[in-house]
Amino acid sequence: MRVLPVGEDALLVEVSSGEEAEALHAELVRRRAQGSLHVRELVPAARTVLLDGVTDPSRLASELTATELPTVPPRAREVVEIPVRYDGPDLGDVAAHWGVPVPEVARIHAGTEFRVAFCGFAPGFGYLTGLPPRYDVPRRATPRTAVPAGAVALAGPYTGVYPRSSPGGWQLIGSTDTVLWDHARVPAALLSPGVRVRFVPLGDG
Repeated sequence: MRVLPVGEDALLVEVSSGEEAEALHAELVRRRAQGSLHVRELVPAARTVLLDGVTDPSRLASELTATELPTVPPRAREVVEIPVRYDGPDLGDVAAHWGVPVPEVARIHAGTEFRVAFCGFAPGFGYLTGLPPRYDVPRRATPRTAVPAGAVALAGPYTGVYPRSSPGGWQLIGSTDTVLWDHARVPAALLSPGVRVRFVPLGDG
């Protein structure tokens, strides 16, 4: 673990894997809820956690360096279910990369319980982990100029759902009508770090 100062009142903690970043974030959220950690914001990423609004960065940096990470992040109790039609234009390419028949992609994907590792790229976009490493897929060689909202996609070790139309280079395997980001909802984002997610196949997928 490496702890780096960021500006006057923030720290960036670097760890060696996404699993360690998830575990560290979960532990820091727990400490903040208990009142033993006073920070304004905790922002997880692929292998880092940013602590913003730290009152005594030097002291906290020393404490974090001595922190022993839990091996597994605590599991959220509830599971967010996202209905999905497995009708994506890249379904065949993903099946070929995995070495399985096309229908098997939906079975494998829907049979996996995912966890939101971190959020980014666009409001409401969660980077979901859970598929074994053998199912990692590369990004498309040529990104699309427009990916529709609700597209369910794969890239590297992650699954994601596009909350709005945007350019993107992920492999599209399905679509959903679930709203990932809604300003009128509290909270606006359906997904947040640590949330468990399952994809539920629809009959026409």
